[in-house]
Amino acid sequence: MAGMVQEEGSSSVTSPPQFFPWMQLSPGIGSPYPWLRELKSEERGLCLIHLLLACANHVAVGSVENANISLEHISHLASPDGDTMQRIAAYFTAALADRILKGWPGLHKALNPKQVSLISEEILVQRLFFELCPFLKLSYVITNEAIIESMEGEKMVHIIDLNSSEPAQWINLLQTLSARPEGPPHLRITGIHEKKEVLEQMALRLTEEAEKLDIPFQFNPIVSKLENLDLGNLRVKTGEALAVSSVLQLHALLAMDDEMHKRNSPSGSKNPSSNHFQRVLRMNQNRHTLGEWLEKDLVNVYSSSPDSALSPLSLSASPKMSSFLNALRSLSPKLMVITEQESNHNEYTLMERVTKALNFYAALFDCLESTVSRASLERHKVEKMLFGEEIKNIIACEGTERKERHEKLEKWILRLELAGFGSIPLSYHGRLQANRLLQSYGYDGYKIKEENGCLLICWQDRPLFSVSAWRFKRYD
Repeated sequence: MAGMVQEEGSSSVTSPPQFFPWMQLSPGIGSPYPWLRELKSEERGLCLIHLLLACANHVAVGSVENANISLEHISHLASPDGDTMQRIAAYFTAALADRILKGWPGLHKALNPKQVSLISEEILVQRLFFELCPFLKLSYVITNEAIIESMEGEKMVHIIDLNSSEPAQWINLLQTLSARPEGPPHLRITGIHEKKEVLEQMALRLTEEAEKLDIPFQFNPIVSKLENLDLGNLRVKTGEALAVSSVLQLHALLAMDDEMHKRNSPSGSKNPSSNHFQRVLRMNQNRHTLGEWLEKDLVNVYSSSPDSALSPLSLSASPKMSSFLNALRSLSPKLMVITEQESNHNEYTLMERVTKALNFYAALFDCLESTVSRASLERHKVEKMLFGEEIKNIIACEGTERKERHEKLEKWILRLELAGFGSIPLSYHGRLQANRLLQSYGYDGYKIKEENGCLLICWQDRPLFSVSAWRFKRYD
């Protein structure tokens, strides 16, 4: 009986099941090197997934020697210049290795000296993501359409941008407002960003566009991190119709509540889910993309705890997020539009985060694989400087340092409703505008789905980002 259970995929923490019985993972017993060159792409992908999960498992339980062996094997298969799975593996191994190194703070600091990040590089990689993938464009189009509809007839409009770094969104809004039959409103945008130089560029570009369109306009810059924002500086005036735009920002506030959660929960270094291998990954020739493959197979490798939909942070145990949302609600916004990653990367155990991040980022890497050459320098920068850094933050960091705490739409809906916001169904016209954008740019494989009045931006059938609209309930 015990043997049958083991065959079904159940395993101990220290001995993950062998997806490839011919592959040895122990030093001195065998070497994978002779057969590496003979692997087909699909076989190599499966092998890398197995090795990554085995390595993550060893890291989770502090088995550095076994983790090192797995990393050595992966290094002969992974490549930041290879196919989708090779690229993903390269960044996940870097993240796992970084987590190991943090066990020796002196060594980690010596190998990762603090560097002054160049603002131009940060803006460049965000701009490249905007250009190479349609996700931000779609978010901006949907957000702007919701603003236009909610602000119909308003003469004074104030928009609070919680991450004011991309002028394209508001240039598009200015152009749309200029064509209003009743004429454009007086528009004020409060832009929040931690870099003064970014806000200065925003102010310059938007003021130029407003002058060209003859729209009364004011840009109010606030240099601040979101978690340190003093809402008194927003200067909302009587008579203004207020809208709030948050694109991929709110999840970072959950990091501030981590210390409180630690005091009330078991150690995050333990790995209860690692005992729940459900079945061996199987190759399926009919699945055309790595994202589809991982969506249907990887999700079954580890089972989440029964209450994972509400873990790791219960909605009532997020005081920083709750206080921030309550403060926004006190401003009586007519509209708040939120875009967030549609994945649970805020899980408490490392293994749950690894498996769900593999699923999510496989789809993102697949998007680039479908449209951009593997030799593209721009693609390499997005994968390394944006996706790679997010992966490292999800896997290698803990506590307040772990900012990439993505959560699914269902959790945001509960959280916002508890904070006193009412949902506003996004209009059919907004969805139509988004689909027209996909068609005009020739983006194949992307879809827009409606769920509970919100919109999900998908690659194939895999939701990757959600857009939802909210308002202070007094407007219901």
